[in-house]
Amino acid sequence: MKIHEYQGKDILRKFNVPTPKGAVAFSVDEAVKVAETIASNVWVVKAQIHAGGRGKGGGVKIAKSIDEVRTLASQILGMQLITHQTGPEGRIVKRLLIEQGISIARELYVGVTLDRARSQNVVMASTEGGVEIEKVAEETPELIFKEWVDPTIGFGEFQARKLAFALKLEGDAFKNGVKFLLALYKAYEETDASLAEINPLVITTDGKVLALDAKMNFDDNAIFKHPELLEMRDLDEEEPLEIEASKYNLNYIKLDGNVGCMVNGAGLAMATMDIIKLAGGEPANFLDVGGGANAETVENGFKIILADKNVKAVLINIFGGIVRCDRVATGVVEAAKKVNVTVPIVVRLAGTNAGEAGVILQNSGLNFSVAQSLREAAEKVTKAISS
Repeated sequence: MKIHEYQGKDILRKFNVPTPKGAVAFSVDEAVKVAETIASNVWVVKAQIHAGGRGKGGGVKIAKSIDEVRTLASQILGMQLITHQTGPEGRIVKRLLIEQGISIARELYVGVTLDRARSQNVVMASTEGGVEIEKVAEETPELIFKEWVDPTIGFGEFQARKLAFALKLEGDAFKNGVKFLLALYKAYEETDASLAEINPLVITTDGKVLALDAKMNFDDNAIFKHPELLEMRDLDEEEPLEIEASKYNLNYIKLDGNVGCMVNGAGLAMATMDIIKLAGGEPANFLDVGGGANAETVENGFKIILADKNVKAVLINIFGGIVRCDRVATGVVEAAKKVNVTVPIVVRLAGTNAGEAGVILQNSGLNFSVAQSLREAAEKVTKAISS
């Protein structure tokens, strides 16, 4: 689950992670009121959407007077903000973060996430703050410093000190940097976050260390332990079909193609999308219906897939391991009749009782195209669209 920058900073402050003074505003008048409560002669007006690159897209502006805060807030609020992460359609800005201006001496990067290759959390730091960390990793990986965290010991002060040394911090900035890193890791761990990224982390001219930006994502599997975090979910920032799919515990991500995919298992779903592209098609979604797919699951999956007007054909690829193929085939037939599917459907079932499943599909009276292999299924579904 993702949250907005201002929400992330609210969480960080609870763990004594220093941030600039600021608050959220949902209207121009609120933006002005927030600015008036911040003792400063410079304010920052920041669009709040779930995407990076807001500054380049015109969503972050500096105001040098209250009148300018009002002007900039009226310009940004309601704008269609387009960044490299939103896609060409952009996002409508519905809330702003108004913050005090900061006298910046240096911009750095700090992030905490899970290193799946080592099955350990990793704290990363770089002197290249304010730059996309992916670009730094690609062009100058030697400028990213990492400390892996042994889960039986935790993130130690000695590790925070090593990272502070690597960032070439000195004096008060060094002491504050160590405290910042320890507090950030505690916030990450205790909220069951999957990512806590500060880019940029800034050193002010008087040696303070502040989170100028804050990006936090949370593990969906642990969110039940944090109802206060679930309340921060902004459905306006999520794809409507993905919200609908979550109601049925379906793992769905909308894409830009025209081949709807219904698969059980995340790995098989990824492989299915890959082979569709190899066959010349474009997947319209990632949809994992889970290992225990049944008639109800398939029906809900159909509804979600076909709600996307770009879908011109559907590929169902189910491996019968936990669930028998004949039960899935029965579910597919029942669901297709209920939903009134009008686009071509290609079905590939493999595993337990796959032969019986083929007979059920052939005797259904519906126009299914049955494939034996994944390659054949991908070729059939792309041909169905082009014909």
